Amino acid sequence: MRDPAGNPDTQAFEELLKKRSDSHYSLRLYVTGMTPRSTDAIAAIKSICEEFLPGRYDLEVIDIYQHPEQAREAQVTASPTLLKSLPLPLRRLIGDLSNRRRVLVGLNLAQT
Repeated sequence: MRDPAGNPDTQAFEELLKKRSDSHYSLRLYVTGMTPRSTDAIAAIKSICEEFLPGRYDLEVIDIYQHPEQAREAQVTASPTLLKSLPLPLRRLIGDLSNRRRVLVGLNLAQT
């Protein structure tokens, strides 16, 4: 969404967020222990959810060291991995979650 000058279209972005304002998000974040990378991923996702999905999300953090069976069931092979099961379609975001724009696009909260 860009205006004729090629700048991000803020109004279109806000309209997109309003359209999605009634969707509830079900998220699972798979991490490996409490490493700095894991804690950064947890903080990044919580921050994004609180800003863009206040009161409309469930976030479950799963340590794959403590629950390897859950990682196998979800076919998680890398960490951190964010799995969005609702709203459909299912989405996986793997690796660095500090790029807010990438995460918002991955969660279908923003357009590329």
